[in-house]
Amino acid sequence: MRAARRPVVGIIGNSHQLNDRYPVHAGGTMNSAAVAEVSGAMPLLIPTDPRFVSVPDLLEVCDGFLLTGGRPNVHPEEYGEQETEAHGAFDRARDAITLPLIRACVERGQPFFGVCRGFQEVNVALGGTLHPEIRDLPGRMNHRMPPDGTLEEQFCLRHPVRFTPGGVFARLLGADEVMTNTLHGQGIKCAAGRVVIEGHAPDGTPEALYIRDAPGFTLSVQWHPEWNAAQDAVSRALFGAFGDAVRDWAGLGAKRKRA
Repeated sequence: MRAARRPVVGIIGNSHQLNDRYPVHAGGTMNSAAVAEVSGAMPLLIPTDPRFVSVPDLLEVCDGFLLTGGRPNVHPEEYGEQETEAHGAFDRARDAITLPLIRACVERGQPFFGVCRGFQEVNVALGGTLHPEIRDLPGRMNHRMPPDGTLEEQFCLRHPVRFTPGGVFARLLGADEVMTNTLHGQGIKCAAGRVVIEGHAPDGTPEALYIRDAPGFTLSVQWHPEWNAAQDAVSRALFGAFGDAVRDWAGLGAKRKRA
């Protein structure tokens, strides 16, 4: 008897150059491990470029999506602002796929989990804006990854995130405050109308959100729960809930095909 098919999670890939010359689409091993080992799904790396994939095809092939972090930022034209040096590097091909993909998932109820840049993409896709450099704002911390040290040192838990008491995140994680490994330069400036910010860093920076009245899983975080996901209680809860939502969606798809 054949084992049941694992649901498929599309992992948003990032454009990269191997050896500074050979173009590739890359995905962190820790993303695949979190999806496979904690969510219980099959990770599928997406070449995030409209020359190669389309949003309708992705919605059909995948049961859910992990919106990953990445060095390039969302282009400010996507939220009505002019490009400046502070905005850094961009990946317009990724913008062209992820932003309409997020809107389609919200409408359909198809689950996604946004992480770091993915968290910011969710806000922009729904009409919100971003600060180009959080650390330059008065009273804000430097949230960027330390330039030196081991991966363990760079991804260590740095500061708490406090949630809305009794909210979605507090109920899921069983706590009003957790320690996180936030590593980012940009951050949410104005939240989109349907974006509910439920978690903040001590300096007020938004760190956790979901989409109001969305029929599917839309939880997204500014930190990196993919790091050490199988051992960290907060990461296990988030990726576990995402996996449950993906399995539910896959089950609905199977029922539709049998009908």
